[in-house]
Amino acid sequence: MAQGFSMNEYPDVDQVYKDLRKLISLPIRSIRKDAMEDIIHNYFDKKCGKSKAMITKASEYIPGGVQHNLSFNHPFPLVFTEASGAYLYDLDGNKYIDFLQAGGPTVLGSNPTSVRKKVIELLNTTGPVTGLFHEYEYKLAEKIVELVPSVEMFRMLGSGTEACMASIRVARLATKKKNIVKMGGAYHGWSDQLAYGLRIPGTRHFEANGVPKSIFKYTQEFYPNDLNALESVLKRNRFCGGTAAVLIEPVGPESGTRPLDFGFNKGVRELCDKYGALLIFDEVVTAFRIGLSGAQGYFGVTPDLTIFGKVVAGGYPSAGGLGGKKEYMKYVSAGLQTGTKKALIGGTMAANPLSSAAGYFTLCEMEKTGALEKSGRAGDRLTKGLQKLIKKYDLPFVAFNQGSICHLETVGTMLLDINIKKFWTIKKTIAEAHKRKHAMEEMGAAYMSEGLVTLAGSRLYTSASDTDAVIDDALKRFDRVFQKVEGVA
Repeated sequence: MAQGFSMNEYPDVDQVYKDLRKLISLPIRSIRKDAMEDIIHNYFDKKCGKSKAMITKASEYIPGGVQHNLSFNHPFPLVFTEASGAYLYDLDGNKYIDFLQAGGPTVLGSNPTSVRKKVIELLNTTGPVTGLFHEYEYKLAEKIVELVPSVEMFRMLGSGTEACMASIRVARLATKKKNIVKMGGAYHGWSDQLAYGLRIPGTRHFEANGVPKSIFKYTQEFYPNDLNALESVLKRNRFCGGTAAVLIEPVGPESGTRPLDFGFNKGVRELCDKYGALLIFDEVVTAFRIGLSGAQGYFGVTPDLTIFGKVVAGGYPSAGGLGGKKEYMKYVSAGLQTGTKKALIGGTMAANPLSSAAGYFTLCEMEKTGALEKSGRAGDRLTKGLQKLIKKYDLPFVAFNQGSICHLETVGTMLLDINIKKFWTIKKTIAEAHKRKHAMEEMGAAYMSEGLVTLAGSRLYTSASDTDAVIDDALKRFDRVFQKVEGVA
């Protein structure tokens, strides 16, 4: 394993797609109906009563009873009260192995003591926010510039969504072009212009409820792994405003759910240079999870702008930022000075002392302890173990990983294809996606009942706290879940 990276080897992308195509061609195999009823009655109803009561009460004041999209809602959200290393604990005292890791930012493990102590010290002196400059703004920016070669300057923002918004505004100012091209199926936050082609490539505006279609006049998508499709869009845009930027996740949409060929990023870089567009890497998940120099360091490709989030605040709030070359970052300069036309950007709570310090000490601790390599080894061990279990029970499931980003596809919800030329089939495909999503929710509930917290039942993030013993324990729990799948004798 290369130093500073969590990936020991890159997945065999062709084989992954072959397995995924087989998975979605077969009937859905989820938890048996009798087993699901038993899980709900004997685990959720009997062992999670306090969570159920609190969520019922919360539903009177909070839509759906929960505030977070990452919360698992089937049959009802659980209330968590403690996070420590590899584990989570709920209101009823149940213990779980944490493969959600807050959606990815806690590479060290949840709530690491070394970072928490520093944050408490700062909280006791400066407090969470002053609205004025603090030394950790500088220290965090300096550390990121030191770690990521393509980043000459960094500005912290409130979230990954805000960083994505800022990046396309900067690109338009820098290039004086209009169009933004994104990879289909990728999520770049929930701002209006980027709520396009979500989850499944080809969906265009279909999932962007509440957003007028006219907003997407200058937003296009292209199919993952298809450089010809990208070039076709870039060629077409030359006659209608030009392309300001191509925006991609370097491991593939949805944190590599559709993995990219290893050389794909290099091909995108070349096309951006050819057509005068900026290359923007969305490294909200991958920066400091794939590598200390980001996924861009692993692939050896230099983007013009990099979007940061998640790890940049070490799991604390206000986790977002934009980095890049000085010639582009001048458009996000703050303060009241005049001169260069600036992108419209704000954020009162961005770069607050607490989040800046948490991010700085998290990155220092990761660098010092080899956290990326440890989390990657855990991801490899977990994935290989899951592959053995899949083979043991002759299941069509697919497990693969990009270092500490692990995928366990049991229904392939986001691997369906939209054929825009056959528009009459789109409604049916989306309906199939929702049907598969429900099956995925049932699998996630089964994992939860065995003390396994995942992201939506299909993605798992490992951390430096995941020892061999933790992973081996987790695999025994997955074994018990797989025994309850339809068709398993």
